[in-house]
Amino acid sequence: MNCSLISVGTELLFGQITNTNTVYLSQKLNVLGMNVLYHYTVGDNPARLKDIMKFALEKSDIIITTGGLGPTQDDLTKEIAAEALEDPLVLHQPSYERLESFFKRINKKMTDNNIKQAYLPQNAEVFQNDVGTAPGFALSKKGKIIICLPGPPGEMKHMFEKYTDKYLRKKSSHIIHSKMLRFFGIGESALETELLDLITEQIDPTLATYAKEGEVSLRITSKRESMKEAEDAVDEMVEKIKSRLEGYIYSYQDEELIEVVAKKMIKHHISISTAESCTGGLLASKLTDISGISSVFDRCIVSYSNDSKIEELGVKPETLDFYGAVSRETAIEMVKGIKKVSGSRLCLAVTGIAGPGGGTEEKPVGLVYIAMAFDDEISCKKFNLRRSGRSWNRNYTVLLMLDMINKALDKKLINRQLSHL
Repeated sequence: MNCSLISVGTELLFGQITNTNTVYLSQKLNVLGMNVLYHYTVGDNPARLKDIMKFALEKSDIIITTGGLGPTQDDLTKEIAAEALEDPLVLHQPSYERLESFFKRINKKMTDNNIKQAYLPQNAEVFQNDVGTAPGFALSKKGKIIICLPGPPGEMKHMFEKYTDKYLRKKSSHIIHSKMLRFFGIGESALETELLDLITEQIDPTLATYAKEGEVSLRITSKRESMKEAEDAVDEMVEKIKSRLEGYIYSYQDEELIEVVAKKMIKHHISISTAESCTGGLLASKLTDISGISSVFDRCIVSYSNDSKIEELGVKPETLDFYGAVSRETAIEMVKGIKKVSGSRLCLAVTGIAGPGGGTEEKPVGLVYIAMAFDDEISCKKFNLRRSGRSWNRNYTVLLMLDMINKALDKKLINRQLSHL
């Protein structure tokens, strides 16, 4: 089925808020095997909204709107949707009672304009709003469907996941199953090249790549008559891709790299500490976003200055004088220092030039050294990121550190398993 998304709100056109709803809905509809053809954004203007809705109905089987369901005079989305499919608005008693209950609960009087939210198309399937006041709905006629959802992202997402997703699945005669693979260390174009024959020949399952800062995702989707058939088809494709690119795949469950690493450390009780210069504690910050990480994360020393490297980590002054702060030698002494003061099994140290200034011909912006001490083994890797953007360099360096940890953990765990055979 072909879909169009219409976002309603003058504040979107003015750039006062970021439209995250279309990103979310496009991703969800893609999982359902539906084709999103157009994204439209229109202000709180009934004439323009009518024009857009008329055009979208000609091109699509389904229209999903967000916004314009509130109590004020400029909230007219449902009125225009009802007019488009020639269905009268009537008082929906359950929605009216929920509104009454809501205002009693917050000890406020319900004004007349709030009652407007309880008027819905007579033949609509109503989606109650569990986290707000404006209900949504789905209205169908002559093979066309209009779904109206509230504009606030929290309300919209909750309503879609609890009600709209089920409604849309009922409209399909097939079962749709997807799996998302996450890759690091390979770009989108290189990934596509490796899988070009599978992508060119795809009928079912289908493959779709998604680029994200520093990494790539691949969604594998199958539409079959039963869940088992769909799952088997996806699993077979996963094995084909794994045989070619296993070294780049870090998740088969659509998890962030930080989540994958943290879960492994927590599960296997591997303690970690970091010494961070150019990243300024960014890796430590991401680790502490993970619930339960306190069981393994000991400390982070942000050793930005040379003095801190000497005083906190025991880096030798002569090392800094001769090799410089951004060097293999300094990174190794930093990791030895954090290992000594923390006693953690796994320690990382990073030093580099984040930019945009500070680089030289010998040591350009984007030069990074990452040292790791895991039990008694110490290693150090050099990277040339070749970017001038400070934020990008720092974030990508964290991904490099996480990738090093992930591979070291896998190697250690595999070796441990082999030793017990």
